Amino acid sequence: MNTTVQKYENTKPENNVWNVKSTQTVKYVVEIVRHLFDKDNPKLSDFCKNTGSSNARVAVFIDDSVDGQYGEKIKAYLTANSIEYAWYPITGDEVSKNIDSVTNVARKIAECGLLRRSEKILAIGGGVLMDIVGFTANLYRRGVPYIRIPTTLMGQIDAGIGIKTGVNYQDHKNRLGTYYAPQAAFIDPEFLRTLPQRHITNGIAEIIKMACVKDAYLFELLEENVDKFTAHDFANFSPAHQEIMVRAIDSMLGELESNLWEDNLERLVDYGHTFSPSLELKSDPTLLHGEAVAVDMALSAGLSFTRGLISKLEAERCINLIQNSKLPVQHPIFSVSLLETALEDTIQHRDGLQRVPLMSTLGEAVFVNELGYDDLMSAVKYVKIFSQKETVDGLRY
Repeated sequence: MNTTVQKYENTKPENNVWNVKSTQTVKYVVEIVRHLFDKDNPKLSDFCKNTGSSNARVAVFIDDSVDGQYGEKIKAYLTANSIEYAWYPITGDEVSKNIDSVTNVARKIAECGLLRRSEKILAIGGGVLMDIVGFTANLYRRGVPYIRIPTTLMGQIDAGIGIKTGVNYQDHKNRLGTYYAPQAAFIDPEFLRTLPQRHITNGIAEIIKMACVKDAYLFELLEENVDKFTAHDFANFSPAHQEIMVRAIDSMLGELESNLWEDNLERLVDYGHTFSPSLELKSDPTLLHGEAVAVDMALSAGLSFTRGLISKLEAERCINLIQNSKLPVQHPIFSVSLLETALEDTIQHRDGLQRVPLMSTLGEAVFVNELGYDDLMSAVKYVKIFSQKETVDGLRY
């Protein structure tokens, strides 16, 4: 038997060091699609179907409350479009945002025998469900494809359109998480029609956030339409509500796209998110995410004003918009002591610096790193001068 020995050149690296370089392309679609689950709407079914096949199979993880209202319609859509499905209602509240929920979702993916690349997960629900299912999709077999279909205003303009996933751990918000892009995020305002008003208001907070630090025109648009922040109005998608949602989504994606992995920790989207994580986890009764962000934004407006970054009128407009949107601007546990502790945790999260975004004018912001006790005390006192009204939930706005 004749054999040939292949000779190779000596390519031994210098000093036995290999410098490995790679890039990862991220590409996904965010699209507003009204009436997504009308049987003759091909948008979702086209994404679900395997290449070269007219059939498809998906694993559906749906918020149990959404299942009760829309489950039969969604199942009818999937059946009409020849999409087989495994159906898994799960709880989508903040209490369930933990590692146990992740292992539960992973167990169900394994049970249904989902193919690794050609079959997809549908995540249908609010921001918490998006986080849990997206986190699990990233971990399972080191990544399986999924599609986000956010059903809350918060999910449609914020939590459901980026690539961050995560669950809470040891009394910290999103302490375990990953960056994992969906193949698509489809936004159907029709889901908002049955959303409780408190959850519409919850999403408004994140729209106000982007208006304060990035889009002065959006801020004015919100002021002009503040009496039309209802589930019915958003679901009907009037020209004003369409512009509000489009500008909010565009501002958010404009900030995220160039910094998807947060290499730059000076992030405008962190406005209202310096002190709010501590408030959200410690409040009793529990605040929704946007409610905690609103309290943080009011304090941040106070910080901007008392430090001379914005005028008295600009500070008042900001806090008045929060109040007129029926969001809280204060909370009993928001003491200077809690704020100092929250700031210490933020410094760890932002790699040794405060990097606190504060408005420098409506629609623009700067980052500060030297906030201290006196700054926090002055801002707290400033916010307290605003009139307080009680809501049915015991919150002050």
